[in-house]
Amino acid sequence: MWQLIHYWGTPKHFFQLAGKLLPFVTVVTVLLLGYGLIAGLLFAPADYQQGNAFRIIYVHVPSASLSLFAYTFMAVNAAIGLIWRIKLAYIAAKSAAIIGASFTLIALITGALWGKPMWGAWWVWDARLTAELVLLFLYLGYIALQNAIPDAVKADKAAGLLALVGVVNIPIIHYSVVWWNTLHQGATITRFGQPTIDASMSYPLFAMMLGAVGLFIVVLLIRMRSEILRREKRSQWVNEVIVHGVY
Repeated sequence: MWQLIHYWGTPKHFFQLAGKLLPFVTVVTVLLLGYGLIAGLLFAPADYQQGNAFRIIYVHVPSASLSLFAYTFMAVNAAIGLIWRIKLAYIAAKSAAIIGASFTLIALITGALWGKPMWGAWWVWDARLTAELVLLFLYLGYIALQNAIPDAVKADKAAGLLALVGVVNIPIIHYSVVWWNTLHQGATITRFGQPTIDASMSYPLFAMMLGAVGLFIVVLLIRMRSEILRREKRSQWVNEVIVHGVY
């Protein structure tokens, strides 16, 4: 098992594996997002209270969920890199940062678009909204620190430490609606014992969430392959990829 992990954990072999996985994951992602958007935006019934304004959840909820998932993924890989000094883990963490920041920004924008007709304001200093904004700053800080240090090894370590410090914000975002009295609504789709959303609305939402995960994986693999080529540009196998189109 460890030999298998070590084998596919090397930049060269992961580059090959990612290239083989990309077409399959891309097709599945397109199908999931296509179904989710069409079923959610066109065929799901309007909410009895929010009307058609509720449809923004098909973008907002997956984006908000992936913003947390991406940062957790980034922090875990940063920890792996710091503890075991695995280059691929640093590459994964760096590649995930811009994706997570994008999901976070989308979550904040769509939340504001929903908040205006529902709350009467584009923004309120709600506990979850504020913590999500802090998450965006953590992403931007990680990216800025990575780019500010010329030495890749030092940049990986410094940014990795920042990622680990910032991970404390993840449970704060998740449990903010439980710990504090906030305007943001509580859990709906995760309450399987007491469903609060009809199946005609929830199935497209689940598809969108799975599609968002697929989109994260697709972009992550593309970015990791690019970063591997950049870092391993002096290796013989990279020259073969560039000159002969191998892998």
